[in-house]
Amino acid sequence: MPITERENKKSLLIGTGNRGKAGEFRKLLKDLPLDVLFLSDFENAGEVEETGLSFEENARLKVDGYSHLLPGGWIAAEDSGLVVPALGGDPGIYSARYGNLESEEERNRLLLDRMQYCRGEERAAFYEAVIVLITPEGEDVIFRGRVHGYIADAPEGDGGFGYDPLFYHPQSGTTFACLTKEEKGKYSHRGLAALALAAYLNQETA
Repeated sequence: MPITERENKKSLLIGTGNRGKAGEFRKLLKDLPLDVLFLSDFENAGEVEETGLSFEENARLKVDGYSHLLPGGWIAAEDSGLVVPALGGDPGIYSARYGNLESEEERNRLLLDRMQYCRGEERAAFYEAVIVLITPEGEDVIFRGRVHGYIADAPEGDGGFGYDPLFYHPQSGTTFACLTKEEKGKYSHRGLAALALAAYLNQETA
């Protein structure tokens, strides 16, 4: 095995350029016995087009597309989004580009506009995350996380990102945007999937 691959086996690349996601992963995976890297650590990492029809398909596209950046290392990629059954599953896999709108504020307003006549259980929603990991041996392992809640009538809180100001979490009694980073890591879809990933990697690298 080339020296680069031998050294890379001590590293984990999380294939995301999203600063919010990178920040959450950095905190959730801080105790791993691996050097956790992100796309920002590489020059000209490029961007993988998300043409899949599910969170898992998009995560696989990304992990395959970025695997060349860390040959012989651990490579992971995640895809996630907000699902509202009353809207036929929207925004779903299009959460980050809902309505082809540029800003999070515009996408949040669009979601509220589309739900203005929804009441009670019609406002039920869930966040879902899927992480695909490629091991140094080329095998793949999947980790999933899902958290249920409701779409609030108006944004609340200035933490988090994406639809967090609208996602009311009954267990914590507030929106995700009002939670601390530690609280969100404990409850969130990405937190659940990332903690499962961390448990697996801790076992495999012990």
